[in-house]
Amino acid sequence: MPRICLVTHFFPPHMGGIEKVSYEQSKRLTESGYEIDVLTSKIKGQNEHPAKGIRVFAYPSLKLAERFGVPYPILTVEAYKKFAKIIKKCDLVHAHGHVYMSSYLAGKIAKKYKKPFIVTQHNTFIDYKSWLNTLEHLNDLTIGKSILKHADRILTVSKETMKYVLRLGADKAKTSVMYNGVDTNCFHSVKKGESRKKLGLPKKRKIIFSVRRLVYKNGIDTLIESAHLVARDNPDILFVVAGKGPSRKLIEDRIKELRIEDNIKLTGFVPDELLPVYYDAADYFVLPSASGEGLPLVLFEAMACGLPVIATTVGGTPEIINHMKNGVLVPPRNPEAMAEALSKLLAEEKLGQTIGEEAKKNVEDRFTWEENLRQLKEVYNEFV
Repeated sequence: MPRICLVTHFFPPHMGGIEKVSYEQSKRLTESGYEIDVLTSKIKGQNEHPAKGIRVFAYPSLKLAERFGVPYPILTVEAYKKFAKIIKKCDLVHAHGHVYMSSYLAGKIAKKYKKPFIVTQHNTFIDYKSWLNTLEHLNDLTIGKSILKHADRILTVSKETMKYVLRLGADKAKTSVMYNGVDTNCFHSVKKGESRKKLGLPKKRKIIFSVRRLVYKNGIDTLIESAHLVARDNPDILFVVAGKGPSRKLIEDRIKELRIEDNIKLTGFVPDELLPVYYDAADYFVLPSASGEGLPLVLFEAMACGLPVIATTVGGTPEIINHMKNGVLVPPRNPEAMAEALSKLLAEEKLGQTIGEEAKKNVEDRFTWEENLRQLKEVYNEFV
């Protein structure tokens, strides 16, 4: 079977959307007989063999941008030799993300050794509302455009993501949409009472759950402001937010200013094995993205657990949610609209149940990792 070089800026135990997709695909590819060599930046606690058949080769990098909430490792000179050594032995190179230095270097070395080069793009343009936008534009127009130009195939996780790369000059004939998936054996409804007891959450309060890295683009500010509005008429409501990030202190300060400490619980980082328990303990799920989303995995996870989802019309989310059928859509950066949607579902429990049931059925029918992997293997088979 083919030997695939998977290139990603981060890989578990560092967690994020790209990390999770690349890991889920790698794990399943090895089960199908593929050999997977992962090139990723070195982090604390790195596992060289996270699953049977996966080999992780960590390269040195600088993490200077992380202080601004931007996960962008900067490669050092020593990384080149490691890239060349691994890529030379592989049959195909698959890089995640069109903006990363790791993808750029992998593409150059792949061409040098005449290896097929595939890129998966996960997000749309991230509007930081700051000077970081200028750097992002420059990166898009230099590293990003070069990577897309030299790729043999470009996979995007949504139609909106596809529009983004086409605007940057991607060849339409080489570009296609391949939606992410979800493990329905892992994410499904169980017993809410037992889950709440396990997590130490109140048995009788309505719980609204969200999983977000605590950075601006994820819309945490909108979520906090809407929680304040909802809590005025529903003082017993509890928002549970899982995730960590550089904006935590700002969020905690705002929660205190609004005097809603009893209505919001920040859990910090939640390991993968506990995430299904949190989904099961919740009554509703909120996805408050401000910008930059391609197609969030947490959307599929919440839907697979049968939760009514309230999500912003950002990225590929409207491609999945049919408003008031299998979810509720609201405009981004609009706490009032989000609060109104949440209040409506709180007041009409049967509507929420119907939406949650339809969401679960929709995900199980269309968005599994098995279907994602089938499409990915078809792409690989075009080249090896």
